[in-house]
Amino acid sequence: MKLRTCYGRILLKISGETLAGENRFGFDFGLIRRLAGEVKESQAAGVQTAIVLGGGNIWRSRMAPEMERVAADYMGMTATVLNALAFQEILKEEGLEPRVLTSFAMQPVAEPYLRSRAVRYLEEGKVILLAGGTGSPYFTTDTCAALRALEIGADVLLKGTRVDGVYDRDPEKDPSAERFTDLEYQEVLRRGLGVMDLTAIAMCMENKLPVVVFDVTREGNLRKIICGETVGTNIKEAL
Repeated sequence: MKLRTCYGRILLKISGETLAGENRFGFDFGLIRRLAGEVKESQAAGVQTAIVLGGGNIWRSRMAPEMERVAADYMGMTATVLNALAFQEILKEEGLEPRVLTSFAMQPVAEPYLRSRAVRYLEEGKVILLAGGTGSPYFTTDTCAALRALEIGADVLLKGTRVDGVYDRDPEKDPSAERFTDLEYQEVLRRGLGVMDLTAIAMCMENKLPVVVFDVTREGNLRKIICGETVGTNIKEAL
């Protein structure tokens, strides 16, 4: 039975740390295969899916504070390409037709990102993996996710992490932290909540793009969201 979905096109942002699972470095291929299976399910339900992957399971600029920022950021962008290539292979095993599009030339392993090409692939039923960040240093993959979601006309930005939503404090450090079910963009910016890069939140607010922050490692959460169930934290304009 085909799922009844609330979205026609989504952008799914998955943090690099999530791809590492409990290892905290490299790849948890068991987890990636399950995630690919959920993407396959959303595709079968008619939801066009674009994915932006972080690179923190391989490299983060803070790992080398003595390194010049621009070079460190380009290393991080390259890490996202490695993640996209790995995820692409697992999606192929699921019988899907993924395409990796990068913000800078990486031929022959990926195609250059063009908005028209990305939209065409989505309309053809292909999953697209948008790698390389924005192609410029000083911007996070969260900002890349917001930018690409707006460019391709996504209905929602889904940020998949290892935490089940947005909290008033870091729940991994403070067990008494309280989770929000709904938040307004302005509240996130005012309180400096570390859910996403503030530039990304400001972009979503300006363009009224809803954001859902959820635990992507919990099986079935992606399905619940695309079917309209409340999962994690919803960030949107004033209620």
